[in-house]
Order: sequence, then C-alpha cells, then structure tokens
Amino acid sequence: MITVFNRKELIITMEMKRQAEMRDILSQNGIAYTVKTTNLQAAGNTRGRAGSFGINPDYSYEYKIYVQKRTLKEQHI
Repeated sequence: MITVFNRKELIITMEMKRQAEMRDILSQNGIAYTVKTTNLQAAGNTRGRAGSFGINPDYSYEYKIYVQKRTLKEQHI
C-alpha cells in the first residue's frame, strides 16, 4: 500500500500522453503507483472571474505519479 509516509514522487508532468505512458510502463513491470491529478484552472478559482481565454487546455492539469520508496531502491529507478 502506498501512503504519504512511504511514497516517493517519480514524475510530474502536464502532458496526459506522458503520464499515460509512464503508467503503462509501471503496470507492465508490476510496479504499484498512485497518481495525483490537479486541475490548475480550478486552483485559486480564477476561472470564474477571468474565464479561460488564452489558457491552453493541454496544460490545465498536473499529474504527479508516486511509487513506494522501497520500489525505487529495488528497481534502481
């Protein structure tokens, strides 16, 4: 089980395709992971006041992928 106390951040990306590729690689190698997704447009709630004009929707989410610290040592990642 991956918890706040035993996890290590593996990657941060704003690209959906990149995070999907990383998740596929981890799954294929039997490595447990968790993903934290943050909607950057909702952060601070500025969209309601400013709208979304000029915001690239491809970069409106941030993906953080975590694995167990032990896994990093065992897999030499």
